[in-house]
Amino acid sequence: MGVTASVLAIDAGNSKTDAALIGADGSVLASARIPRGFQPPKVGIPAAVDVLAAAVEEALARAAEASGERIDRVEHVSACLANADLPVEEEELTAALHQRGWGRTTQVRNDTFAVLRAGLDEPRGVAVVCGAGINCVGMLPDGRTARFPAIGKISGDWGGGGGLSDEALWYAARSEDGRGERTELARTLPEYFGLDSMYALIEALHRGGVPLERKYELTPVLFATGARGDRVAAALVRRLAEEVVAMAAVALTRLELLDEEAPVLLGGSVLTARHPELDAQIAELLAARAPKAVIEVVEAPPVLGAALLGFDHTGAPAEAHARLRSQYLAGR
Repeated sequence: MGVTASVLAIDAGNSKTDAALIGADGSVLASARIPRGFQPPKVGIPAAVDVLAAAVEEALARAAEASGERIDRVEHVSACLANADLPVEEEELTAALHQRGWGRTTQVRNDTFAVLRAGLDEPRGVAVVCGAGINCVGMLPDGRTARFPAIGKISGDWGGGGGLSDEALWYAARSEDGRGERTELARTLPEYFGLDSMYALIEALHRGGVPLERKYELTPVLFATGARGDRVAAALVRRLAEEVVAMAAVALTRLELLDEEAPVLLGGSVLTARHPELDAQIAELLAARAPKAVIEVVEAPPVLGAALLGFDHTGAPAEAHARLRSQYLAGR
């Protein structure tokens, strides 16, 4: 006879996928991570779901190894996925995952909801995530949400590691060739890759000497250059702070939380790196827009948020929520 899991939680970003099997009492039966992300725009939905399947199968195998019994039933699949940016995409992906037969019910959300839920004891607040891209969502216990398409420039977005590195490269290139304002970025960006000029870096990025995806590594260089007083770099940091606060304030307004004490959670590699200038400017600007907002940095793993959203769906008791959270936070 097999074992029943209450929730199969999946959190998949652009570069990694986590899966966890959760018991009804909040115990983590097994978990797995694979270094592959969820990218249906690039590979199509079936191939993208195959990536999730690899993580799910590994978690199932580990659960069987740990208990000596297979998990033959999962009540609910709670998946928080990158590139599930619009409600219509969440619906399509919910159907695609449900066809795999992993659970009795299935719900897909954008991965930003996992960060939000991971940082809250109840689903009430707003989260801004800035990693490769930038996004913001908000939730209330009654199920209402606030969100943005977060597709890129066509949906009004600015920021994220990709956007910041592109902006830094743009200003640095124009500084070196004389079209734009002087900035130390023209030195610090190529120097990071051991190159002596922006021309050399442009050529390396264009011809593959430096893989294009490595441009994301330039974000800390931008922050460090700004911290040393470079006007152009500092202005980009300030603009990111303005974008974070604009998204948070709009989400708070939509949920009628602007005038109440409410958490604003910060997640993603850029916002959890604790850059002092960025942190200070976010705090300053948010205090002006939403004086009662409480800023917190999310350190809990997003897969915990996916699991808690699953428990919200199944109606798990508070003790199960608490046990689940304590297991993920133990030792952090």
